[in-house]
Amino acid sequence: MRSGLRALGSPLAEPIRYFVAYKRALNRRFDTEEGVLHGVDRYLIEHGVTDLASVTPTVIEAFMASRPRSSPRSYNQLLGVVRGLFDWMVGQGMIQVSPVRLRPRRVTARYIPYLFDLPQASRLIEIATALADGVNAPLRGPTYATIFALLYGLGLRVGEVVRLTRADVDLDRQVLIIRQTKFAKSRLVPFGPRMAERLALFLERRERRSGALSPSDLVFSFKSGRPISRNTVSQTFHALVPRLGLAAQEGVASPRLHDLRHSFAVGTLLRWYRDGTDPAARLLHLSTFLGHADPVSTAVYLTITTELMQAGAERFARFAAPLSTGGES
Repeated sequence: MRSGLRALGSPLAEPIRYFVAYKRALNRRFDTEEGVLHGVDRYLIEHGVTDLASVTPTVIEAFMASRPRSSPRSYNQLLGVVRGLFDWMVGQGMIQVSPVRLRPRRVTARYIPYLFDLPQASRLIEIATALADGVNAPLRGPTYATIFALLYGLGLRVGEVVRLTRADVDLDRQVLIIRQTKFAKSRLVPFGPRMAERLALFLERRERRSGALSPSDLVFSFKSGRPISRNTVSQTFHALVPRLGLAAQEGVASPRLHDLRHSFAVGTLLRWYRDGTDPAARLLHLSTFLGHADPVSTAVYLTITTELMQAGAERFARFAAPLSTGGES
């Protein structure tokens, strides 16, 4: 159990413990979901539910009503965690029927992320490089420029970047070691010569200013050896975006920090279409590179754009051309 969570005490205590352990055995971090299930446990205790038979559809509906969610997506995530526990309990023979009768809410408006192209991302990195040092933020510009380059150029999560240690950056083999990430597993992320040059230059400047880094020292840290907060990175990103003069199309959301990672995924798919690679055959590779548990998670990132539609149409036209002229493909 994570620190900060109260001990379980409802009739669901033992099922929750086993269910969380089961999920983590599958290399799922499951921290947020564990917090949700502890909320269910507290609700049952507070409302005097003392046995499994009393966990009825009415009780589940009351619990969901006690946790109002304004967006369908948030509501469905909460419902999915609760439903997952009871479906697992049915499968384990702990109960005969799940008490979850509620249906997911319909998502009427799909979030369309802002996708950065290479010139826009390069301009963001250029502007970040020029940031002045702060009293408690030496090398502020090069630090944020390198962070944004890793987010866009390698599709990393911001949490993965700010937790990088010197030992995680292998400049000789040109690979990053991303440890214990979202799904509680580590992976290797290779990078090319230009990223290697950028990282080497940043590390050189960092060590020139602060002294040699030990293997356990963070790559990105302003003071006291602490990682830069993800919120601080996001705030800096949002402070710089207006200077880019971006014009989002109708229906496209305002740029978010996570859109740099999203842009990497879509850009990779677009390159595959253009160079003749079969995206379906390579999706598992992209999923592994991004650190997803399965390709289904990766597919969420593959937003359809005008460029992708055009590239797909051009590929189909090449495929269909022999057929239209009476030849064979």
